Formats: sequence, C-alpha cells, structure tokens
Amino acid sequence: MSKIFVDAFGGDNAPLAVIDGCRQAVDEFGADITLCGDKAKIEKCASENKISLDGFSFLDVPDVIDMHDDPALVVKAKKESSSMGAGLVAVAAGEGDAFVSAGSTGALLMGATFIVKRKKGVKRGALASIMPAKKGPLVIVDCGANADCRPEMLLQFGYLGEEYAMNVLGIKNPRIGLLNIGAEETKGDELRLATYALLEESDMNFVGNIEARNIPYSKCDVLVCDGFSGNVALKLIEGTSMYLVGLLKEGLMSSFKTKIGAILAKDAFKSLKKKMDYAEYGGAPILGVTKPVIKAHGSSNAKAFKNAVKQAMKFADTNE
Repeated sequence: MSKIFVDAFGGDNAPLAVIDGCRQAVDEFGADITLCGDKAKIEKCASENKISLDGFSFLDVPDVIDMHDDPALVVKAKKESSSMGAGLVAVAAGEGDAFVSAGSTGALLMGATFIVKRKKGVKRGALASIMPAKKGPLVIVDCGANADCRPEMLLQFGYLGEEYAMNVLGIKNPRIGLLNIGAEETKGDELRLATYALLEESDMNFVGNIEARNIPYSKCDVLVCDGFSGNVALKLIEGTSMYLVGLLKEGLMSSFKTKIGAILAKDAFKSLKKKMDYAEYGGAPILGVTKPVIKAHGSSNAKAFKNAVKQAMKFADTNE
C-alpha cells in the first residue's frame, strides 16, 4: 500500500476540506495517509467537525507556505518547517510514495523540481491537467508550469504525457496532439511549426494539430502545449463549463413546467454534472519528477481531496 503525504494547510478550504477528504480516502480506499502541518490545529479542526483521525499519521510542523509567499521559501527558509516543504522532503527521502497539496502552484513546482528532483534527462517538470472529453479523459500538458518553452521541451511534454496516459490512465497507444490555431501542419508560430516537425519525426502516435474548439471531442488523448496557452485553454474551458451549467440551472428553475422537466431528466443532469466536475479527477500531476506530486485545485472541496489521494495512490503504484 502506497504511503501518501498530504499538505493539510494547502488550499482555500484547508484544513477542514483536507482532513474531511483524507478521512473519506482512508474509509473508501484504505489509503495510508500522513497529514503534514501543525498537529494541534489539525486535531482541533477535526474535533470541532467530529471527524475521526484514526488511522492517520502526522508530520508535525508549524509553518505554512502562503499563496502570497515567495515560492522560493519552500526550498529555503521554510523547507523543513512548512507543511508543503517538510512533506516534499519526507517523500524525497523515501518516507512516502507520493505528495498531494492544494497550496501555491509556484511553490509546489519549485519544491517538486529542487527537493523531489527531476527524473534523469528531463529538462522541465510539466503540470498535466486531466479533463473530461467525449470518449474519456484527456491529458493536457503543460497547463501552467512553463510559460516560455522551446520545441524540444514540448517534445518531451509529449513523451511525459504519453507515459502517464499509458501507465496511469490505461490508454493503449495514446494519440498525441499539438494545440494550435489550425489543423494544417503549416499553421502556427515558430514554436508550433518546429514542435510539429519534432513530434512528426518521433515514435509517438502523433495525430497532428488540434484546434481549441476540438479539445472536448477526443481528437487526441494527450494535448501538448506550452504552459501559457495550455493554462489559458484550460481556464477558458472551466469557466465556460461553469457558466453553461449555471445557465442551464437558471432555465430549468424558471417555471413550473421546466421544473417538472428537470425532475424527469434528473439522472441525465447528474451524469452531466459528474462528467464536468473537476473534483472527480482530484488534481494535476507534476510529470517528470522522481516521485508522484499532485497539485490539487486551490478551491478543492473534500471530494476533490479524496480523489487527489486516489490519483496519487494510482500514480505511485505505477511510478517507475
């Protein structure tokens, strides 16, 4: 059983959502979890909310990496004393198999790179988001770690995404696509044109350029992009999805007739909500580092933390 270290004080809803989600992960998956952070505060929060801490281990440290802190603090002044830094140090030392945090993305990326460290030959760690698409999960890599990229970096993102899709998501021979402004191989700027050539020459199952409007339609299994465009695309999809769900709910509640229709279509709406819910996937793995590190969404609720732990367990079991 993989041992998962979790930052108890990372994210907007910490520590309650973290503790609650981890409790669910222990009960549902039999997870072996170590909560990192001020133990007294964790115990107080759990007691006030009637959450049992039976089965948990603790890494008792006093500090937190705040969202407004310099990310470098995780490898400098707060490396040993913060819930994020100490957890990463423990996992890097082999005391745990994976780490989960909803804290500062910049700090977690820095900690994963300089504490857990990159795998041999990897130029940059990449943040991979797993999102629902028409025929199954889609890996978007990079989605925010590296805003400025070179073609060889994007090529490597393709290999990292391919490995994750095969070993963790169970996709055989995943299709690799390149996010671009047109489907033709002549489209795009110098970065996209050079990357296209490298991907085409590679031994990956490269299926060509993917336009943003086709991202949800399962035209590929791994979407390669620089961190800037990947992050913009991901947040646009998230925002549009939330807006459309809100419009649908507003319309269904607008009259007695539509409310009856909503009741009749209740199961279909539940299925739709589940497919579009980020909490179902838990978080974004940082690919290319020696141990699994999962970045949970900053606003993660208990369900999202539970699934982030599940994702970390699965990644740890397949990590080479």
